[in-house]
Amino acid sequence: MMGNNLILVPYRHFLAFITVEKLAAHGAKMVIISNSSRRASTALDKLKSLGFDPSLFVGAITSGELTYQHLQRRDDPWFGALGRTCIHMTWSDRGAISLEGLGLQVVECVEQAEFVLVHGTEALGLSSGDSVSKKLEELERILEQCAAKRIPMVVANPDFVTVEARELRIMPGTLAASYEKLGGEVKWMGKPHQIIYKSAMAMAGVDASDSIAVGDSLHHDIKGANASGIDSAFITCGIHATELGLSGFGEVADLSSVNALASKYDAYPSYVLASFTW
Repeated sequence: MMGNNLILVPYRHFLAFITVEKLAAHGAKMVIISNSSRRASTALDKLKSLGFDPSLFVGAITSGELTYQHLQRRDDPWFGALGRTCIHMTWSDRGAISLEGLGLQVVECVEQAEFVLVHGTEALGLSSGDSVSKKLEELERILEQCAAKRIPMVVANPDFVTVEARELRIMPGTLAASYEKLGGEVKWMGKPHQIIYKSAMAMAGVDASDSIAVGDSLHHDIKGANASGIDSAFITCGIHATELGLSGFGEVADLSSVNALASKYDAYPSYVLASFTW
């Protein structure tokens, strides 16, 4: 694995302090890639709170950062064609996402909206800059109106669900998938789509042949690496541990079980590791 100059790593509990330090000491460039709908600075602050030295990383790319940059620059033809008025779906318990500096006007009436911007699944942004809590079903009804109007969606977090306090929380990717089923057009701004991998490689100044993605999600980390032509290392002690019949950290998965799971998700790792440890 050390033949790779760039190592793309997500937030996960398997990210070990000593491993990161050893990789940095051996000259590896590391970039955090995350489907978080928040800005990259928040990701780096989180590294500090977890006890990591952010200086060991080239930087961080989040779905939220990609979305912000593309909406601000609009040098991409697709984003350049977007209007300035949007329906904004965001968070309430976690805190709403700021749109400051983007020149957008949040509207509450679908008839006035030119696109849908999805950062969260708990609230609807108001023109005042505040937000009001909404049930998932209420947001889905609004999306039905948006799809009928045929306006595009930008989703700033492609995850479908996440686990918090042992409970599943619905993430923006679920709304985006529903919108596509309604016939709506969606711009996915994160894993497993190539845009986040290309941005990470550009940040480090390397190409795919010198990169490897490390992660525990076959659908996001490994599938995205496959699509981007990047080598990948699948960490089996993460979110697929139960599916692989694993109960302890560092327990080695049965190779036939790994192969079956890879086929299920249509995501094929270059390497399989029990844990991300040196």
